[in-house]
Amino acid sequence: MSEQDAVPGFAVAVVREDGRWRCTAMDAAVLTELDAAITELRKVRSTGAVFGLLGVDDQFFLLLRPSPRGISLLLSDAAAALDYDIAADALDLLRVEPPSEDDEEIYPEGALDILADIGLPAAELRVIVGEVDLYPDEQLQMIAQRCGFADELAKLLDTITQ
Repeated sequence: MSEQDAVPGFAVAVVREDGRWRCTAMDAAVLTELDAAITELRKVRSTGAVFGLLGVDDQFFLLLRPSPRGISLLLSDAAAALDYDIAADALDLLRVEPPSEDDEEIYPEGALDILADIGLPAAELRVIVGEVDLYPDEQLQMIAQRCGFADELAKLLDTITQ
C-alpha cells in the first residue's frame, strides 16, 4: 500500500480475557481492506471476546467480530460504501446493495447485536449509531464506555492518534 492509498483513521483489536479488557493497535493498512482486518483479528488468540473497532477517516466506523461461524460486522453508515472500498466490501460481505448516490440518509447495516453478549444490547447500539452529530471515534468511545473498556481505548487512541 502506498502513502497515497492510506486512509486516515484507526484500527483497534479489543480482547476481554479473564475479566480484563485489552486494546491493541492494528496495522493502519486494515483501514483500506476488509479482508486484511478480518485476517489480523483472526490471529488474535483469546479464550474470551475478540473484536475490532475501525474508525475510518472521521466518516464512519466498522465493528468486526470473528467467530468459528464466520464474521459478524456492523457498518455505521451504509452510504460510506459509495466512497470507501472497505465499506463497499462490508456491504458485499453482508450481501446488501449499496445505497444510491442521491440517498442522503445515514443508516447502519449489519449486526446491531454484535456486542449484546458483552453488555451492549442492539437497541442501545442503534441509538449510538444514530448519533450522527458525533464523530466515529466519539461513537466508539460511547460503545467502549457501555461495555467497560473506555479507559483502555482512550489510552491507546492517545498514543496512536498523536
